[in-house]
Amino acid sequence: MRTRSALAAAAAALAAATCLSPTTARADAPTRAPAHACSPSVRIDGFSDALDKTTFRGSFVGNLSALAVDKDGTVAALSDRSQLFSLDVRQRPHAAPVRVVDLADEKGGPLDSEGLAVDRDGTRLVTSETEPSVRRYDKDGKLLGRLAVPAALQVAPAGRATANQTFEGLTLQPGGRTLLASMEQSLAGDGQDAAGRPLVRVQSWQRHGRQEFALGPQYAYPADKGLGVAEITAAGDGRLLVLERGFTAGVGNTVRLYLADPRRASDVTAVTHLPGGPATRPMGKKLLADLGACPSLGATARQPQRNPLLDNVEGLAVTRRSGGNLRLLLVSDDNQNPAQITRLYSLTVRLPRP
Repeated sequence: MRTRSALAAAAAALAAATCLSPTTARADAPTRAPAHACSPSVRIDGFSDALDKTTFRGSFVGNLSALAVDKDGTVAALSDRSQLFSLDVRQRPHAAPVRVVDLADEKGGPLDSEGLAVDRDGTRLVTSETEPSVRRYDKDGKLLGRLAVPAALQVAPAGRATANQTFEGLTLQPGGRTLLASMEQSLAGDGQDAAGRPLVRVQSWQRHGRQEFALGPQYAYPADKGLGVAEITAAGDGRLLVLERGFTAGVGNTVRLYLADPRRASDVTAVTHLPGGPATRPMGKKLLADLGACPSLGATARQPQRNPLLDNVEGLAVTRRSGGNLRLLLVSDDNQNPAQITRLYSLTVRLPRP
């Protein structure tokens, strides 16, 4: 979702000046430091603003909403303006574009492309918030097909979803047989759990052998009040990393990283209105880190932020797994806005035992 600051216009002149400051010039280079703890489970290894307000082969490198590791070791970075970049991240968190392809719907029109997964054969699965939809593309951007989506998840009046608050996250579980897409916000008529947290739906698809994905179970996820689900990513053991994000004018962004487990959650496909009664069990979740608690590492912000490291963080990919440790790459969506930044973050997460 394109989260825009109410202060964008007023901050534009300040942003231009900040771009030339010595502090920002230092931030444009990869920044690394050992053991910068955000929490007992998470440390930040570095950040880079080097992609901010740049172009590649005539395309604006920004509006980045999702990341996924590609078959060739590059990282696919999805722009919500219907473009898919390939990034060389060997010097992470610094990244360099090496390829870009355009995406389109069945009529050749643009997408509000938000979620991304790379399938085991290298094809790309891409969500759009407009309908919502999940489409499949080859590596050259050719449209190959489209998955079924339950009627209730469609934008009203066709369904019960709110425009621009639908499929924001997408991930494939290990083995490539289970695909999951997360709604950003609750459906109309859905309520809260016992702790007062809004319940957001996560749809799955499953396949057997070479068959196409077919609709699978649907789960309820309890999002923090005032936040939406910006991204989900497979942790590698059946659990999910969930990125929750919100924005308050004059205060800035809130970005929290959770670990959630769908394996003991109820299938809520047939539950018209959540929470659905005592037999309905949402996903359990555990806070890994509030990114606002990370060391700022010298980062600067172009609008008010409680931590200048923060921006509109929207994309997340696991770039390396080693035992119970994960190396993560995150990206913020600048909305092509002078008051926001395209920023890459490198984090290391130690997963708690199931």
